[in-house]
Amino acid sequence: MDHDGGTPLPLAFDGVDLHQRLSDALPELTGRVLDRLVDGVPVYDTMPGEQLKGEIRRVVEQGIGSFAAMLRTGRPPTENELLAWRQSAAKRAGEGVPVEAVVRAYHVGAQECLQQMLGHATADDLEHVRAVTVLVLQFLERMTVTVVAGFFAERQAVLGEEQSARQALLTALVEGTDALGTAARWGLDLPPCYLILDLAVGTHPDEALDGVSPAIAGKRKLRRLRVELDRHADGTVLSALSGDGGLALIPCRTEPDRVTDREWARLADAVAHMRRVSGVDIMAGAASAAPEDVPAAVALAREVRRVAAASERPPGLHRLPDVLLEYQLMRPGPARDELARLVRPLTARPELLDTVRAHLRCGLSRRRTAQELCVHPNTVDYRLRRAAEITGLDVTAGPDALRVRAALSALDAGSGR
Repeated sequence: MDHDGGTPLPLAFDGVDLHQRLSDALPELTGRVLDRLVDGVPVYDTMPGEQLKGEIRRVVEQGIGSFAAMLRTGRPPTENELLAWRQSAAKRAGEGVPVEAVVRAYHVGAQECLQQMLGHATADDLEHVRAVTVLVLQFLERMTVTVVAGFFAERQAVLGEEQSARQALLTALVEGTDALGTAARWGLDLPPCYLILDLAVGTHPDEALDGVSPAIAGKRKLRRLRVELDRHADGTVLSALSGDGGLALIPCRTEPDRVTDREWARLADAVAHMRRVSGVDIMAGAASAAPEDVPAAVALAREVRRVAAASERPPGLHRLPDVLLEYQLMRPGPARDELARLVRPLTARPELLDTVRAHLRCGLSRRRTAQELCVHPNTVDYRLRRAAEITGLDVTAGPDALRVRAALSALDAGSGR
């Protein structure tokens, strides 16, 4: 019988059929393969001895046997053989073995088989050496495709289950239902505390470029955000994110009232790193809570983020202590309404209102205000005088500046800004 290369089969070196050489050396070959896996592929040296001597040894023997049959007949592995490899790869995926370790195991087996055969080749066997090389490559191609497909089919199933578990727990925590029972059903642990992030995410420049798919650019940005969240967390992050923001619950081993400044600083650094990696501004409100108190903490984090944005705080992480005054000023009530009334007349003159806001942002610096607004300093002076005439409050004076800042916060809160 001939294989695709035209060389008569079965192939032989020094007059002995190669499939017979492999079959005769099967125990020795299998042992060498297992030794190399344990010595050179870290995950295999952590497997129980029973598994190595049992299941893994059988898989190696099956692989060598399949290759020996291919040498004898020239035909690729059968469907039953492929199914066995696929199932074995799926088991390794379920055990958390990296795919590179699984594929490498088969390559180690092929290398040992090739070395076993080439050790008997003579100068007269050149044609068969070439044919064997072709068959080895064909075998590895078929094996790699089958193993990788089996591995990732199982991995996707596992990831799907993990994602379902995360979403179920996130929903239970945010809605205040039976989080403890939900965690138990999915085999998850609840930490003593969650650090809650309410995120508003800016638009990446790529999302507005002509010829670039906004959906693809947005998903790329979102993927980076998720990767960074997971990378900076010590545990499983529960999140519901979209292109413009969302919610993230980060496990913390500290009780809510004992979260340290250092831990908050780490979270602020994580948000800053997310901004750099994704290339967009991120405004984040943060709070901490025990699992049973997550619903109230989620509402607080969202409100803190809105207050920080309305009071023109810079992007980054903000907690209630950072915006205490603005937060209180923005609470509904007669005091807030009265404060807002002080500057409401300026809403009819947007250029005056914008100038007052800019002057406060710029630390009451006339020059910096002019630079930010791209106008002449005299224009700034004129607008601030007109605003003082209309409101009776001089934003260039310290005491009035504080009242104007508070009034603007109250105005923004009332308008939903």
